[in-house]
Amino acid sequence: MNIEKIETDGGTIAVVSSNEIIVKDVQSALDLMATVQYETGSHRMVMNQSIFSEAFFDLKTRLAGEILQKYINYHVKVAIIGDFSVYPSQSLQDFIYECNKGNDFFFLPSEQQGIERLSRLN
Repeated sequence: MNIEKIETDGGTIAVVSSNEIIVKDVQSALDLMATVQYETGSHRMVMNQSIFSEAFFDLKTRLAGEILQKYINYHVKVAIIGDFSVYPSQSLQDFIYECNKGNDFFFLPSEQQGIERLSRLN
């Protein structure tokens, strides 16, 4: 796993990348959050969709909702980047749409868009 610390006008953002799945369940998501905060001091993260298990994108597992709630409780802002059109679930597309209208969790196509969105948040 690689964690890159980026300084923006809006503060620090951590960009997390890896060649393997890191977020498999709620505990691994919390562990990642703690690691990022310890190493960068940032409460904002950009992560590639490839670090999430496929269960995250299957809303029936409730994993995405549980992780989202934990991150919101700890005031962590997240941008997940990738191509989400590969998931045919209308429920997931609706979930992504609603998240992108908020201020905490975003699903975006590029790392640059994730950094830009997170840098505008307090």
